[in-house]
Amino acid sequence: MARVCDLQSLSSLFSSRPTIPRSSNFKPICSFHCSSSSSPFTEKHSVKRYQRDDWVYKNQADESSVASSCSISCDSESIRQNDIALQLPELKKLLQVLREKRASSGCDDGKCGPGNVFLVGTGPGDPELLTLKAVKVIQSADLLLYDRLVSNDVLDLVGSDARLLYVGKTAGFHSRTQEEIHELLLNFAEAGATVVRLKGGDPLVFGRGGEEMDFLQQQGIQVKIVPGITAASGIAAELGIPLTHRGVATSVRFLTGHSRQGGTDPLFVAENAADPDSTLVVYMGLSTLPSLALKLMHHGLPPDTPAAAIERGTTPQQRIVFAELKDLADEIKAAELVSPTLIIIGKVVSLSPHWSLSSKEASSLVEA
Repeated sequence: MARVCDLQSLSSLFSSRPTIPRSSNFKPICSFHCSSSSSPFTEKHSVKRYQRDDWVYKNQADESSVASSCSISCDSESIRQNDIALQLPELKKLLQVLREKRASSGCDDGKCGPGNVFLVGTGPGDPELLTLKAVKVIQSADLLLYDRLVSNDVLDLVGSDARLLYVGKTAGFHSRTQEEIHELLLNFAEAGATVVRLKGGDPLVFGRGGEEMDFLQQQGIQVKIVPGITAASGIAAELGIPLTHRGVATSVRFLTGHSRQGGTDPLFVAENAADPDSTLVVYMGLSTLPSLALKLMHHGLPPDTPAAAIERGTTPQQRIVFAELKDLADEIKAAELVSPTLIIIGKVVSLSPHWSLSSKEASSLVEA
């Protein structure tokens, strides 16, 4: 069994207390299976992620061990802790540089206040859906903390002098806990940096942006929000699905397919959501869709309600499954859709020019 690095907590990560120097021949305790997939997003151990964030690993004795030592696997927490250990020296160094720069400009002792923190929504993946303000903020950042669902094309717009740091989460692997992300934002803001938190979609729609904003504001850090096109709007528009339509759908409801650990069952809303005159959009719902569909039909939503599941919407890798609600889960399984997949349920789906059930086909798979 691989042993785990004994790391100091992130809350004291950047404190002035002395730390034990690392050995010059330090190497990763455990390595992992690297991915070179064609995903438009940053998958958890993709080689591209380590190439993009190479600044934070540059002083390792064996750089190749960071991104290309992929033969041994170990538990997710060991991998996470080890990755943080590799990053600590350069993160500390960057903080020190920022603090010295701040002091040399006469801003020591809190005279100039903290730096700026921006929570920026990057939309569902297509970089042309970014707002002008988002592009401006992205290109002016000192440090960008980015999530898994910020597309590679969006990250290509980052300024050459900026530092990128992946803090994404996926099922079974969180590169940073939410509390660790909070501490990173706080410490770099206090050092005077312009910190940009990049999130897929809109930062305040199932993006935990509200939690980060609340934490920073309690610490006296001003947070500016740059909204993004949420996946529901961007992907529905891509497919020609109006989320509301006169005489067809008078409202739209966004649902999450899963809840925080120990939280309320996200499917409890099915009874109130089974409205044939409303459109349902389910985020993060791949694993719970079979149960959700059954509950919706149990509470009165017709089994033949049109529905769609869209994998990696608005990107070149987009794939779409159209089916009636009763068949949707089986068709998704047959098509082997993966996360991120957005699910749209409602009569408006049949208004899409891609809808092909009028000929009574069971379903159709459309590749964009």
